[in-house]
This record gives sequence, C-alpha cells and structure tokens, in this order.
Amino acid sequence: MDTFAGPDGTRLACHRTGDGPPLVCLPGGPMRASVYLGDLGGLSAVRSLALLDLRGTGDSAEPADPASYRCDRQVDDVEALRVHLGLERVDVLGHSAGATLALLYAARYPDRIGRLALIDPSPLGVGVEVRDADRREVAELRRGEPWFPAAYAAFERIWSGDATDADWTAIDPFLHGRWDSARREHIAQEGNQFNEAARALFYAPGFPAPETTRTALATFGAPVLLLTGEYDVALPPARAAEYAELFPHAQLAVQPGGGHSPWLDDPEWFVRTLRDFLQ
Repeated sequence: MDTFAGPDGTRLACHRTGDGPPLVCLPGGPMRASVYLGDLGGLSAVRSLALLDLRGTGDSAEPADPASYRCDRQVDDVEALRVHLGLERVDVLGHSAGATLALLYAARYPDRIGRLALIDPSPLGVGVEVRDADRREVAELRRGEPWFPAAYAAFERIWSGDATDADWTAIDPFLHGRWDSARREHIAQEGNQFNEAARALFYAPGFPAPETTRTALATFGAPVLLLTGEYDVALPPARAAEYAELFPHAQLAVQPGGGHSPWLDDPEWFVRTLRDFLQ
C-alpha cells in the first residue's frame, strides 16, 4: 500500500497490484472502499492497478473538512496520485460513481489522461436521463429468472413511490448478471465498505452542473471506452450509447449478460475488452 498527501494534507491510500504500466482505478458507491474492485477480474495481469481509497474510505484518512467529500473537491486527490506515481499522463478507470470523479478529472486536467475507461458510469455527472421505462425494458430481460417476481414487484413499488428499505434490497439481483449462491456469498463477505456520511455529500449542491461538464468533454481528445452490461439497470445500453456520444473519441462496449459489476459476470470478456482498449 502506498500513502501520499492530498492537496489539503489528508493522507490518502493507494493499493497496488499487478504488472505493467499503472492504471488508476477510482471506486464507486459513491464513497466505497476500493477493496471491492479486487483485481478487476484479472486485469492485474495486463496492467498494474493503482486502486485509490477515496478520502475517508478504506485506508485513507478522514479529512478535516467534510465538505471536501464532494466529488469535484476530490479531483485534486486524483492529480496528487498522478504526481505520486511520477507520470506525466495516466490512464484512468472509473466505476459507477467513481466514473463521475474520473470525468471531472478529465474536464479539469484533459492533458494528463492517456486513456479513460468508464465502467457502468453513473449518469448523474453528465445529466443523461435514465427513465423508468429504460429500466423496465432491461428488467424484463430477466423475466425467466426464479427471483424475478419478487424483485420486479419491489421495483414496481420503487417506481410508484411506495418503496420500503426492504424493496431497495430486494432489487439487488437486477444489478448482477448472475444471481446465484456464489454471488450472494461474495456480496456477504464484502461487509460494510461505505462511508455513509461521505456518501451523502458526494453529490452535494455545488458540484459542477452537467452542462458544464458536457461542454468540457466535447473537446476531450483522449480515447474513451464506455463499458456497460446488457442487464445493467443503472445505465441501460441505450442510455450508455447516448452517454458515449458526448465524447469525440469514444467506443461503446456492451457486455453480453453483464450487470453493474461486469468483471464478476464474465472476467475473460471484461479483461480482453480492457486489454484491447488500453493497448
């Protein structure tokens, strides 16, 4: 584990694994410790993964100012990591809400990125609207699954505004390309990896307006890979295609049978796709 100082002096942790040129990996959640990324399905055989624990998560210290949890306030933590790695330019991978941080870094430091990989990125940072109808269309693809009736009923209560906390848990199968005993055991072993206070502040008022970010990305010159799962209800493929169009040099990859954590659903496909892009 490497440690280095953020711009305000907060001690930050970066976990290194694998061989080859570094790939900075920004976890989602938002504000989830990077341990859940593992080695991204074996991607560490292709690149050296630099897994950043965002401030206040995992092995990184909590900042003196909680307002610095807001996503745009963490952009310079990523820049501090680049400097720590001693690289003029760095390849960056962001997953889910971590992709928002990656986008804001690309908007602020466009010349510091070699390649940018967005894995099931949150649409919030760029204002791509995912409608209930989009999620219904993707959810219907799972109708043959044994868990579908209960999970879909919970989704309907969420869509109608009558959801309970149990309903949000009940839709978990829709986030995974496979929902079997092995996947449930894997999730149970992960434990609580979130900083809940920081999570509530990640998208706090004041973070850059989506229109501002979209304008900056319209001239972003580096290659971009936007990868989503065929079954991802968080960013359905149709909306992912709209997202990819925001960049001048983006390619869209949809993993067959993939969910919101595609490196778990088909590691070989995931690693092959990232390897080809990063080369």
